[in-house]
Amino acid sequence: MKHIFLILFSVIIVVSCKQNKEEQAKVDAKPETLPNLIIVLSDQHSYDMLGAYGNEQIITPNLDKMASEGILLSNAFSSQPVCTPFRGMLMSGMHPLKNGAFVNDVPLLPNKTKLLGEVLKEKGYQTAYVGKWHLLGGDRNRPIPKELSYGFDTLLTNNCHVDFRPGKAFFWNEKGEKEIFNEWEPYAQTNQAINYLKDIDQSKPFALIVSWHPPHDWGKFKGEDGKMHYRYDTLDELMSLYNRDSITLRPGLEVTEDRKRMYHGHLASVTGVDVAFGRLMNQLKEMGIEDNTLVAFTADHGDMLESHNAKLPKQYPHDYSNRVPFIIKYPKKIKAGIKSETMLGTMDIMPTILGYLDIETKQGYDGRDLSKELALSSIDANDYVPLWVYRLGHAKNINWRGVVTKDFTFSMDKDNNPITNTLFDRKNDPYQLNNLYNHPDYKSDRDKLQKLTFEWMENYNDGFYGAKDFKEVQPKGGWQYNYSKSPYELFAEDRKNQP
Repeated sequence: MKHIFLILFSVIIVVSCKQNKEEQAKVDAKPETLPNLIIVLSDQHSYDMLGAYGNEQIITPNLDKMASEGILLSNAFSSQPVCTPFRGMLMSGMHPLKNGAFVNDVPLLPNKTKLLGEVLKEKGYQTAYVGKWHLLGGDRNRPIPKELSYGFDTLLTNNCHVDFRPGKAFFWNEKGEKEIFNEWEPYAQTNQAINYLKDIDQSKPFALIVSWHPPHDWGKFKGEDGKMHYRYDTLDELMSLYNRDSITLRPGLEVTEDRKRMYHGHLASVTGVDVAFGRLMNQLKEMGIEDNTLVAFTADHGDMLESHNAKLPKQYPHDYSNRVPFIIKYPKKIKAGIKSETMLGTMDIMPTILGYLDIETKQGYDGRDLSKELALSSIDANDYVPLWVYRLGHAKNINWRGVVTKDFTFSMDKDNNPITNTLFDRKNDPYQLNNLYNHPDYKSDRDKLQKLTFEWMENYNDGFYGAKDFKEVQPKGGWQYNYSKSPYELFAEDRKNQP
């Protein structure tokens, strides 16, 4: 009996020790550290307006440094080169006809899918958004209601306005009060972002979007030629970095004093964006969190700067309008100095970012997760990015559809506008100076690209809708204050109701 007792006692001791070790191991084991995320946006910033993309006259050392430390995308495109639609796709990974944000100043619908901030918040992220929002719809001059903050706990924004000067720029604070900035808007917003980072709980991951408005134009000026041109002039300290008379314009563009003034202000504003970016990155370095932070920089669309005699800065199928800079740095997963040819469209951004963060969601996206493809610089003959612009009729834009492939850019409209009926050879005509749309030798290429365009239009139930079509199905109260049904749904209902 004594022997049996000793055996049982020994077993109990062994089991108890094993359990204690397992429990201690659980205590000692640190929870997996989720990576932080910073997405930085500039506005109306073309791919060719960074040193890292080959521009030798522009001063962008901080963004160029990031490109050398991460991955630079050569073929990143704003699928609809307009502010609100870009931001809607960034937040949802969905086509604008589905998410509701299909033109400027109509809202991103809050009820169609889990949006980027909501997904991150559910994963335990501290979420913040600083800067231009442009997703509220309707009157731009009002604060964002809490129920339309789309998962961001901290939201410091002016929604959308275009006067960036000290004493003119402003934001709505968390009490819904308007506060005036006493410095250039991007610098003031960068300080807000830095202060946010200083106050975060470093035991938890954070996701921060910083959205600067420049180098966007801020009105117009009457030129020496007597015509109106878009204004970009900015701080004297930035303008003084450039000699206006030595600035080189894009190929194919006639040099005038007014255009030199436009370029001067635009280049200086880009440099200001670079300065702000450098300050933000220095904060990460001071906090010692660079290695565990994914940083992505891009823009919502480009700026034509009157190239191709464009009347608007954007909303065209040309590279200067829709091809944007896109740089990602994430030391844990991305080797330094990669230049990727992989084609990325706006709907790909959300699933790709979540892919890098190893965050899986069950929802479907209209875009693709390219996190495993970008470093491979893979580009297939069948790869393409859909391009389009919708219009409601009160703006001077054009309703068109198209695609961009590794070899061509194609677009078409219904009214035979030369600037939106295009076919450009991307290899032999990188500056898109020779429109081959009506060239007989390229008819078969045009037909193939037109077929691709109709295929993606069918996929998203896009019936080449124009201003008249959108007006016929618009919800009560108009599109600007529509927070319920998407154009996709409303057009489907309209088809059902037709005899």
